[in-house]
Amino acid sequence: MEKVAVVTGTSSGIGFETALALARDGY
Repeated sequence: MEKVAVVTGTSSGIGFETALALARDGY
């Protein structure tokens, strides 16, 4: 669920940064 939400928001800068943070966190 969270991954889908993050991917949906990657088009925006905040969503992209969040995706990177989650990736580093192990998600």
